[in-house]
Amino acid sequence: MTIDHLSFQSPFSFRYASAEMRAIWSEVNKRKLWRRIWVALAEAQSRFGLTTSEQVADLQAHVEQIDVERAWQIEAEIKHDLMAEVKTYAEQCPHGGGIIHLGATSMDVEDNADALRVRQSLDLILSSLKLLLPPLAAQIEKYADLPAMAFTHLQPAEPTTVGYRLAQLAQDLLIDYAELKRVRGAIKGKGFKGAVGTAASYIELLGSSVDYDAFETHIMEALDLQAFEVTTQIYPRKQDWLVLNALAGLGMTVYKFAFDLRVLQSPPIGEWSEPFGAKQVGSSAMPFKRNPIQAEKIDSLARYLAQLPRVAWDDAAHSLLERTLDDSANRRVILPEAFLCMDELLITAQKLIVGLVINEAAVARNFAIYGAFAATEKLLMALVKAGANRQEMHEVIREHAVQAWAEIGAGRTNPLIETLCADQRVTQFMTAAMARTLLDARMYVGNASQKARLLAAQLQTV
Repeated sequence: MTIDHLSFQSPFSFRYASAEMRAIWSEVNKRKLWRRIWVALAEAQSRFGLTTSEQVADLQAHVEQIDVERAWQIEAEIKHDLMAEVKTYAEQCPHGGGIIHLGATSMDVEDNADALRVRQSLDLILSSLKLLLPPLAAQIEKYADLPAMAFTHLQPAEPTTVGYRLAQLAQDLLIDYAELKRVRGAIKGKGFKGAVGTAASYIELLGSSVDYDAFETHIMEALDLQAFEVTTQIYPRKQDWLVLNALAGLGMTVYKFAFDLRVLQSPPIGEWSEPFGAKQVGSSAMPFKRNPIQAEKIDSLARYLAQLPRVAWDDAAHSLLERTLDDSANRRVILPEAFLCMDELLITAQKLIVGLVINEAAVARNFAIYGAFAATEKLLMALVKAGANRQEMHEVIREHAVQAWAEIGAGRTNPLIETLCADQRVTQFMTAAMARTLLDARMYVGNASQKARLLAAQLQTV
């Protein structure tokens, strides 16, 4: 098989994800892991008198000698990818070739290799996620005190701070990090349990006087991998579902961040934007465009990632009795692509967080337009404390607010503060200066600044 640009290639082969993640899911790495497992099996069998040290040494000497082209040639004839690698390996090993895969079934090798690849990938994802946290902490600290309008229902609500809004992202990322760590720590392989999980072939080879559990433990320790206590022909496919769920959960977090960024980059708001290169082209037709393409890429890929746990769910739910093969083909796609997708999401999120542009003038402009509405809650409470009727004052403020919205809608300055401070129904309970102070919403952010800094500090401890 020759891969060239005349044939389809996945975008994950060259456009998305890191070279490190591609290497983990490469044919070469997969086959190296298979061979490492065969060597561990042969070493254990040698310890228990089934193979010789010379045969094991021969296998060890050729463990890195991957020949994918030869394996594909053999597979074209025999229609079995793992056995094609067995034959390729055996051709290279004149002394040990005859004992490769002794007593094993394919999934004793493939499922343990998949568990190792999943664990390698989770380590890379956790490392990338950890690198994301310090720059996010720095941005939270930088903008912890900067008041901005919060939006509920995509309508101006009350004030928050930019740092507090970023702290929501930080909190979700910490949850994701803990979940991925938990899932990574629970990864197990199938072990060496044969065709239906009963270990009958190994027990037969070893004889009834040999402790099978010690045999399996010896191999798994060589692989630095725990084994499930009970399996069928395969490890429980629920493990794949748990892994993909954790990845999709992290995808959900970065999706929301990217979507919020896209909303805030829209010119009518214009408060946040992603970095834009000096020579970057925004549109082939409209030279003026500054499209949020990195955030849009995150949302596009995360949307795809979110669908993959469902496929893994079906694989687990439909793994009938001791196993069916209808998971095999899609697992060649969903496992690598879930990790490659998540890898690209984190690479892109790192760029957005490090290069995040906060337009403080736009933040202030929007605050000037909408902040007074939010501050009327403070005014109402103060008026009641001063002896006013709560329902009457609510109606007074409502009347002025309706008029102010009409002025804003007509493109004019928000008059709410001026009209309320001039209304005698208000000033009979407090001075106009006091009312004006209460209507300054910049100080109406509660404990947002403190909570933002608390989250930033937590990021630094990961």
